[in-house]
Amino acid sequence: MARMQRLLMNLFDGWFQLRRRFPSSLLDEMTTAIARGEREHRGEICFAIESRLSPGAVLDGLDARRRAQHVFAQLHVWDTQHNSGVLFYVLMAEHRVVIIADRGIAAAVTQDEWDAIRDHMLVRFGQGEWRDGCLEGIAEAHALLKRHFPGNDKAQPDELPDRPVLL
Repeated sequence: MARMQRLLMNLFDGWFQLRRRFPSSLLDEMTTAIARGEREHRGEICFAIESRLSPGAVLDGLDARRRAQHVFAQLHVWDTQHNSGVLFYVLMAEHRVVIIADRGIAAAVTQDEWDAIRDHMLVRFGQGEWRDGCLEGIAEAHALLKRHFPGNDKAQPDELPDRPVLL
């Protein structure tokens, strides 16, 4: 995507849509879905939603993937006992979703598997089904994590916040 097009999208898109597409009731549902699913595996899911990037960041060449990497560090998604954090990053203005898994997860789950979840979410978002896109993406991530990182009989510590972060 051309830098000028990205700049215009970040100037005029996303900003007014954040609360409409992600009302507190949806954030509550997402929190519950994340917490419930984490009881079945050793992974930790963190969900971050950003309405847009600053014009300066776009002009400097910051894209959704690099921003997601910054957010991954900023929110300490890497700081889990088993290196089992997974970040869902949504950049509304550019209609981008990036899923980044920490090294413990990435050793067993391929990026292609995460990209398939991202693609399902983007289809739902494109249809205006933000709630379903988010909840289905979370459920698909839990299924992957349960398969590759099942829990044990002990309660797993909750190392990352379950409530989505609005940036």
